[in-house]
Amino acid sequence: MKTKLGAAAVLFVLVVAVGWISGMDKPTGVIKYLNSKGLDGDQLRVATFAGGCFWCTESDFEKLSGVLEAVSGYTGGTEKNPTYRQVASGQTGHTEAVQVYYDPEQISYQELVEDFWRHMDPTDGKGQFVDRGAHYRPGIFYHNEEQRRIATQSKKELEDSGRFNKPLATEITPYKIFYIAETYHQDYYKKKPLRYKFYRFNSGRDQFLSQVWGEEKNMNNNKAKHTKYSKPSDSELKKKLTPMQYKVTQHDGTEPPFNNEFWDNKQEGIYVDIVSGEPLFSSTDKYKSGTGWPSFTKPLVGDHIVEKIDNSLFMTRVEVRSKYGDSHLGHVFDDGPKPTGLRYCINSASLRFIPKDQLEKKGYGEFVSLFDE
Repeated sequence: MKTKLGAAAVLFVLVVAVGWISGMDKPTGVIKYLNSKGLDGDQLRVATFAGGCFWCTESDFEKLSGVLEAVSGYTGGTEKNPTYRQVASGQTGHTEAVQVYYDPEQISYQELVEDFWRHMDPTDGKGQFVDRGAHYRPGIFYHNEEQRRIATQSKKELEDSGRFNKPLATEITPYKIFYIAETYHQDYYKKKPLRYKFYRFNSGRDQFLSQVWGEEKNMNNNKAKHTKYSKPSDSELKKKLTPMQYKVTQHDGTEPPFNNEFWDNKQEGIYVDIVSGEPLFSSTDKYKSGTGWPSFTKPLVGDHIVEKIDNSLFMTRVEVRSKYGDSHLGHVFDDGPKPTGLRYCINSASLRFIPKDQLEKKGYGEFVSLFDE
């Protein structure tokens, strides 16, 4: 009996040391949620982080290549199967957290940790930004010794860097259990994009991160994959662009409706940034909105779209800009058709159209399959 128990113990240690998701790491609710999205948790690794509001933490992690899913939930407390109301009361000991399911061949745990630091305030142990209380406290919950070592070393390096003038208050503790949050909270940034953006902007999160990290805020594993897209100098742009294109992209202008190049374009192909060439939208997501501007239900490459709050013209809107060209593109509204319910209202002057039969020739061959019958 002792020999059998010893072998079982050794096997358990080996499984945990390797870092594959163990039975303890896969709560029933999470398994069902992953299965509903067509994901097999047994093929993925898991990491657990708390960075304040889980809407934001989930959104930030899901932008990383190699992260297949981030699930919002609760961890770090004692209450079994807590509800959002119970956690928000501060009586359960839990904090809002996310479980990140990732492919280790595409992204490492170390990269996840480094990205985590860039999207929260590690010095605030009593909440995050406008969200106060222990149920918003930040933390890294390690699943095995390797994760503990990586997280601890990364935290020490950040402390030694002098980036922050206060000590880091983010706890690194052993993972015990995770309870998936209500369906309403999952992918909230996708389901209620405008509400999410208004909340995030008013929380002060991004303003703090821009102040602390500047351009390094978005230095994740996606960035190196798209360095071929860049913004030319202003003098080059003045030579390259028409007056309208320059006004729209560089000075947040707006072209006339129904009097622009692509508002009624029905050709198949993709639309790229006139400044940088980065792919932005596809004809497969274009629809007739009746506004007189090209309208799309979603971006072609989400990572190439930057959305900012725009308070000009005595109204609050969500501005859309390109990531690498920093071109003003237009605005996004929540009055679009299914499946997204969004309307990306874009200026033709910000776009260059690549017909489907020229995609390979122009260097956009990866999108040819969009138009396969």
